[in-house]
Amino acid sequence: MTVRRIAARLTALGALVAFALPATANTQANCDWYAKTALKQQQENEQRKCGLVGPNWASDLKSHTAWCVANPDQFRAEAQRRDQQLAACKK
Repeated sequence: MTVRRIAARLTALGALVAFALPATANTQANCDWYAKTALKQQQENEQRKCGLVGPNWASDLKSHTAWCVANPDQFRAEAQRRDQQLAACKK
């Protein structure tokens, strides 16, 4: 393998890493927000005595973070679903 080919492959690898890092950092920031929001929503659920149950109403930060990392394109929709359920409870 020539020096040029090695350099080209290293450049390509560097570009891939550069694109992957921001996505990972962005996912982590999104999932941190999601998990904290989920806990606040669960606290509201308990305070209002709504009785909402299930894994999406857990009081465990780590479980919400893990779910978000596994489902990074669904975290907003899930947070909105819980908001809607809480809003229905307020009525």
